[in-house]
Amino acid sequence: MAPVAGALAVHGLAKRYGSVQALRGIDLEVGEGELVGLLGPNGAGKSTLVKIAVGLVRPSAGGAEVAGARAGSRPARAALGYLAELFRFPGWYTADEVLELHQRLAGSRGGAAERARLLDLVALSDAANRRVDGMSKGMAQRLGLAQALVGEPRLLLLDEPTSALDPVGRRTVRLLLEDLRGRGVSVLLNSHLLSEVELVCDRVAILLAGEIVAAGAPSELSRPRGVELETDDGVRTIAGATREDVPRIVADAVAGGRRVYGVRVLTSTLEDVYLEAVGGETD
Repeated sequence: MAPVAGALAVHGLAKRYGSVQALRGIDLEVGEGELVGLLGPNGAGKSTLVKIAVGLVRPSAGGAEVAGARAGSRPARAALGYLAELFRFPGWYTADEVLELHQRLAGSRGGAAERARLLDLVALSDAANRRVDGMSKGMAQRLGLAQALVGEPRLLLLDEPTSALDPVGRRTVRLLLEDLRGRGVSVLLNSHLLSEVELVCDRVAILLAGEIVAAGAPSELSRPRGVELETDDGVRTIAGATREDVPRIVADAVAGGRRVYGVRVLTSTLEDVYLEAVGGETD
């Protein structure tokens, strides 16, 4: 089923800081239960977009709505959860106390049951009474995800949520995001880990100099790069060939007396698409 629009709607969004044009009239939508990856080099405008959605920055033109409410308004803030890239919890607080604090800040009435459920979601059930200053970076990152989920928000804005995680931790977060999508929670994910974005996101938007230069599903953005054929004569690539050419390629090889061991359709990766879109810009 196609996602229903409404979690986040950005229209004609522009922001100027003095002589710097951070956003140049962009349009972006995150539907209900949709995971959208936000990509781009430093200075592309990603953080400004997220800060406007959260309500920390006012746009110069255009606007943003969260769950149908103006970004920054009380209803909009109540509908979203946010994890900043650089966050800090009081070191003397336990994991349970951090979540209890954010329950009070968010007006959540979930109580101990909600805190226990969220800690279980991020694989921290055994660390409920551990102090923050005794946690690894990965544990603190997962606790940050748990606080973003306090109050059952409709939209999550996540800034580099897997940056401090090892492969097991990243898999835990990926499975969590997929589970949240199944529950109808929407996510705008800002990440430099292109492989993670490609695995989990329904769509991606690539920003450069305040403009969206590419957008769509990862599969839509990729392009064919030929067909790789492995035979008893070795491996060769047929440039320009597509999936539709595979039966003919295999038949020709067999007719020519070759034994075929494998065939693979080659497509560009999200990394290829990203590098082409940003023109070699670095972070």
